[in-house]
Amino acid sequence: MSCPRPGARAGVDAPSGGRVPADLPDRPAPAVRFYGRRRADGPTPLIVHFHGGAFTSGSLDSGGKVGALLAGAGAVALSVDYPLAPAHPFPAAAEAGYAVLEWAYRNRRLLGGRDSPLFVAGEEAGGNIAAAVALMARDRGGPPLAGQILLSPMLDACMGTASMREAHASPQAAHWADGWKQYLPCYCDAGHPYAAPLVNTRLAGLAPMLLLTARGDPLRDEAAHYARRARQAGVRVTHTVVAGAGDWPGALAGAAGAPAAWDDEVLAQVFTFLVTHPSGAASAARTSSSPAAARSGAWRG
Repeated sequence: MSCPRPGARAGVDAPSGGRVPADLPDRPAPAVRFYGRRRADGPTPLIVHFHGGAFTSGSLDSGGKVGALLAGAGAVALSVDYPLAPAHPFPAAAEAGYAVLEWAYRNRRLLGGRDSPLFVAGEEAGGNIAAAVALMARDRGGPPLAGQILLSPMLDACMGTASMREAHASPQAAHWADGWKQYLPCYCDAGHPYAAPLVNTRLAGLAPMLLLTARGDPLRDEAAHYARRARQAGVRVTHTVVAGAGDWPGALAGAAGAPAAWDDEVLAQVFTFLVTHPSGAASAARTSSSPAAARSGAWRG
């Protein structure tokens, strides 16, 4: 692919893209899209991002809104067009995500600068994949992650939480149920921690988490359960119910630049998470004095 040059200024509104030469036997290299730019005066947080779509749909375009928000908070976001079910069931998406994470780590000096802190992020099914990749990074001895940013993640293949039961008859819940069925054609996979991270009984040693949900979000309870269990395992967790985001997770899908009432709160949460992480503090703080300034372009240098 054509990688961003050092000092390149693609900007949030003009993302660049291509394919990364990630190690994926028997599969084409995944397409990616970059949001933001690396700083010239120090390392910039680098986030590998996964779009939503219930494992069976979604694209780089539908992941544009979240990708741009991550960049607006002061990071370089690398959004991944991972393989979709049913043509590519579990663990294809997770393995593709991990391969891109390894590639990003090897190329972090070019992408974000020397010692650029590395994060994963995702919304809905992409949140599942981000959580799985974080588990894989821990279990496989790297790459070292500075944190994981999960927005309304799909974590429970049984769809058995109270908030999900409230929505069980909705078209959205039916879409998720079908997505899980297509992603996990073998029922036994529902017990695999990389497929349904909520079943994982070993969460110690994971990278710090930022979990964002909304009050009316059917996925909010599984995120809350995951946050509680991760805290009990000693993981640093920030769990926030975003005010005014009653249309989550559906509204997370969209093109870059589509405005929403909750944009500023998400920007603030992500910006604070980047700044308060020890290895990301100096670089993220350098990008802007506030997330609003970051979104307006003041962080671009």
